[in-house]
Amino acid sequence: MVRVTLFQIGLRWLRGIVMPNWMMDRCFRFELGGRVSILSWLVAGGMLTVSGAPAIAAGPSAAAALALRPVQKDVVYQQVAEADVDSCRVEDLREGDWSGWLVVTADGTRLRRFADTNGDKKIDLWCYFDQGVEVYRDVDADFNGKADQYRWMGTAGTRWGIDENEDGTINRWKQISAEEVSAEVIAALAQRDAKRFVRLLASEAEIDGLGLGKETAERIKAKTAKASAGFAKLAESQTVVGPKARWVQFASTTPGIVPAGTQGSTKDLKVYENAVAMFDGAERGGQVIVGTLIQIGDAWRLIDLPQVIGEDGPLSQVAGNFFTPGTGLATNSVSGGSVGAETQELVGNLEKIDRQLATASKPADQAELNRRRVDVVERLIATSGTGDERDTWMRQLVDTVSVAVQSGTYPDGLARLRRFSDDLPQDNESLQAYVKFQIISTEYVSKQTPDADFARVQEWYLTELAKFVDSYPTTPEAAQALLQLALSKEFEERESEALEYYARVAKSFEGTDMAEKAAGAVRRLEATGKPLAFRGRTIQGEPFDLASLQGKPVVIHYWATWCEACKQDMKLLRQLQAKYQSAGLQIVGINVDSTRNQATAYLQSNPSPWVHLYEDGGLESSGLAKQLGVQTLPMMLLIDGTGRVVSNNVHSASLDAELAKIAKPLAKPR
Repeated sequence: MVRVTLFQIGLRWLRGIVMPNWMMDRCFRFELGGRVSILSWLVAGGMLTVSGAPAIAAGPSAAAALALRPVQKDVVYQQVAEADVDSCRVEDLREGDWSGWLVVTADGTRLRRFADTNGDKKIDLWCYFDQGVEVYRDVDADFNGKADQYRWMGTAGTRWGIDENEDGTINRWKQISAEEVSAEVIAALAQRDAKRFVRLLASEAEIDGLGLGKETAERIKAKTAKASAGFAKLAESQTVVGPKARWVQFASTTPGIVPAGTQGSTKDLKVYENAVAMFDGAERGGQVIVGTLIQIGDAWRLIDLPQVIGEDGPLSQVAGNFFTPGTGLATNSVSGGSVGAETQELVGNLEKIDRQLATASKPADQAELNRRRVDVVERLIATSGTGDERDTWMRQLVDTVSVAVQSGTYPDGLARLRRFSDDLPQDNESLQAYVKFQIISTEYVSKQTPDADFARVQEWYLTELAKFVDSYPTTPEAAQALLQLALSKEFEERESEALEYYARVAKSFEGTDMAEKAAGAVRRLEATGKPLAFRGRTIQGEPFDLASLQGKPVVIHYWATWCEACKQDMKLLRQLQAKYQSAGLQIVGINVDSTRNQATAYLQSNPSPWVHLYEDGGLESSGLAKQLGVQTLPMMLLIDGTGRVVSNNVHSASLDAELAKIAKPLAKPR
């Protein structure tokens, strides 16, 4: 009887009240009897009422819940064999203000979560897990019964898509990494999907918001328009990226900053130049040059039409769009000839070696593969002529050898780097500095063996950094070296010397992230005994001002989910919060993870009942890290009730004793 009544209510009414279109469409494909009856689930779960009375507050069957699928088709999540469905169970969800259901395996591993997050008794969050880790969720953010956001997380990446008309298709990316952009390019080429590619491009409004000079902004807009118009033809005509192509790897040199003031720009801009997406497939493997990527908020955007290596025709844009040695900002494309047979063969060899490295487990095999890889890259350098293409291969060689040495998979790599450095052209100071700084950093790591004398290794490292600064005083690597020298003086509690190094970076490299961080460190070191002004936004996006806590002792704690010592400090802070509760102790956590999701997920599982601030950019470049020049974790500051800094870097071992000196009990009301 209930079934007939529900059908008479009408599909349209159900869509508007109960669930998004995609779910209702699927629900009505199921038979209305038996274990997959979603209508039975809705009635049993309180999502619908019968005869005006609330339904029984029970969950759906595990089979019904597991029958649901994500809106987006390319989601990889844990599915359950039909024979194992009956061993799964549904549990009530109680997480803060959320209610709903969890679906778990017999051993308690999470499979699904369906949540009502706003208390209106309608599901607005559909979450999917893989091995207990949430990897994807469909979100009804405006609570109108239709999914409008799709988020990948955990081990599945960082993508966050917005569906503006709620039709199941992503219209734009709110968040996406550079690596994921390159994977989307491969997918768009493989599927001949122009819309999928176009949503990766920077929009005119986004370009206008970058603060570029007028001429540069117009040039970038023209490029994106050309890329948008030309992708469909490229996808149809190219034959290299087949329908079964699978993205394998993102390859590029480290991202760079185009500083404010460059050709009329008003803001720093973070970019990757000449990025490459590597792919594999049933037909063949290969590479696609995705070109320049620019960071806009939480997302990376494309501005170029991709170039498929292996197709006939010229390769353009090899000089990049922003960096040209000797001139700074690129203003023209540099066209080269078609990729020769030798280059194609070398690139193919490189891909083969990379695939072998991904599965090699024996140290001897890894070392031999790394040696062969360097041989191939050196031949690519020799065939690439001059300009940015050659420079890119050189930097890739240095980066990959450095990583291999530090990971222990290429013992002879350091000697190889030194020979490479000796052969560099003397007139290319930028590349020379880059290579020699990497050699110092790599050797420093390799010297830290279990039986090493760390004090002597540290002394060697600092001496080498000082020599490097003397030899290459104006290079970006010199700024990094000076910051390391300053940090070492902080550890030695020689603050006056640390201040000299920080001040030098702030003055000599003005306009860079490193200068901002150095200026913040100067401010922190000079703050002892003085009031500290500090503002930011909470992890929920609310404004925060340290001045609002004046009159109470405060601990400012910088932390990240990858910092184990920070997590131990958080346990201590919970104890001290209880101990000094009567004194009004306040704790301000500042998270410097690379994504907000990492912090919020950790705090859900490990509640830390104090305010937490967050800003994009992580430890390297977030404004919160720059404000006080924080380079390393853990880091804590102690502030007394008058708002003055007691310690600009208090250690956890002494925090309790320091608090006891300043945390006087609050006066009791009469």
